[in-house]
Amino acid sequence: MPEETVTVYQFVGGDGPFSLLVDAFYRGVEQDPLLRPMYPEDLGPARERLFLFLTQFFGGPRRYEAQRGHPRLRMRHLPFPIGTEARDAWLRHMGAAVEEVAISEPARTMMLQYFANTANFMMNQTPETP
Repeated sequence: MPEETVTVYQFVGGDGPFSLLVDAFYRGVEQDPLLRPMYPEDLGPARERLFLFLTQFFGGPRRYEAQRGHPRLRMRHLPFPIGTEARDAWLRHMGAAVEEVAISEPARTMMLQYFANTANFMMNQTPETP
C-alpha cells in the first residue's frame, strides 16, 4: 500500500499558518521604504493573492488558479523594478515571517529555498557597475 504524501500545506496546518505568514510578511512590507511604494495603497488584495498563491503552491486548494488562472509570476512582476536590494528586502521580510510563524522543519527549509529561488527569478534589474 503506497504511503500518502503530506504536502507542506498540510504539514504546517493549512490556511491558518499561511494567513499568519502573509500578515507577518506584509507588516514588514508596510514599513519598508523600498518595497512599500511598489504596492498599492490598499494592501488587502495583494495579501489575498499572496495567501491564495502560497497555499496553492504548497499543496493546498487550487483557489488562486480558480480566481486568476496560471500564476505567471515573472510576467506579473515585470512592471516593478526588482534588483538586488528589492530582492534582499523581500527575502528578509519573508524570512522574518517564516520565523515569526515558527514554521517547523522540514517545511521551513523547503519554503525558504522556494522563496530564495523565486526571488532570484523575479529579478529584472541588473546591478550597476561602478
